Amino acid sequence: MDQKNGSSFTGFILLGFSDRPQLERVLFVVLLIFYLLTLLGNTSIIALSRLDPHLQTPMYFFLSNLSFLDLCYTTSTVPQLLVHLRGADKSISFAGCVAQLFIALGLGCTECILLGVMAFDRYAAVCRPLHYTVIMHPRLCALMASASWFIGFVNSSLQTVLIFLVPLCGRNKIEHFFCEIPPLLKLACVDTTVNESEAFFASMIILLIPVALITFSYSRIVKVVLAIKSASGQRKAFGTCGSHLTVVSLFYGSAIYAYLQPSNNHSQDQGKFVSLFYTIVTPMANPFIYTLRNKDVMGAMKKVFCRSFDSR
Repeated sequence: MDQKNGSSFTGFILLGFSDRPQLERVLFVVLLIFYLLTLLGNTSIIALSRLDPHLQTPMYFFLSNLSFLDLCYTTSTVPQLLVHLRGADKSISFAGCVAQLFIALGLGCTECILLGVMAFDRYAAVCRPLHYTVIMHPRLCALMASASWFIGFVNSSLQTVLIFLVPLCGRNKIEHFFCEIPPLLKLACVDTTVNESEAFFASMIILLIPVALITFSYSRIVKVVLAIKSASGQRKAFGTCGSHLTVVSLFYGSAIYAYLQPSNNHSQDQGKFVSLFYTIVTPMANPFIYTLRNKDVMGAMKKVFCRSFDSR
């Protein structure tokens, strides 16, 4: 590692929204509320999936993984952002920046793959209902979830090492609110074309392979659902799949915008707000998207509340 990147280089300044003091005050309140809702919603999903036997199915196993992932993903960036929004000190240590990039990137990559796995689960449930329990065996579910986490963090390890091998020549002001690849590359004092191409290629693989699996799964699901004569059967199929498609659209839309277009095609402010969307808005919205129209989850919630009320 370059000496100025490590031994004599102590840390970075996360500029974030410091050029807009009025916006910082508003963002602090809004993001604090969103973060608390994220904690509440995702923790509830995990707890309900554990407590209610009816929710101990492959679908809710993967949903619990997604909720845990979203909790970690948001917590890797938002608490620090809240501190920076309320204080004058916007610094982050070199080790802290490395850790933040590694964790946030690993969790983001894992979510990309996990959403693809969840699409396959919906395909098996709708298109192969008689063989669903055989196809989505608990051992296979655990293997697919583990593979998602493993691939996500292997990719993150490689990306993090490559990014911090780039000479920065003492530059330490990051035009962002957390350590992310595009703004870190802008600090480099050498040509980063190769690094940008490598990051773009890795993003293509991590994003587009799951998208291909999702597209295949839902193209088959639509054919099957259209062939169902029962209106209630169609509503049930579209209900469970619609929630997943909404989450996929929110996450992939913002991630593709951030990582799969040239860095000079959008302003720094746009990049910050897009990052805010997939680091806090999407993780906050996911539990509500999955539960508002889901009778199983709402029923489990009522049981838990009734049980706790009766115990008093």
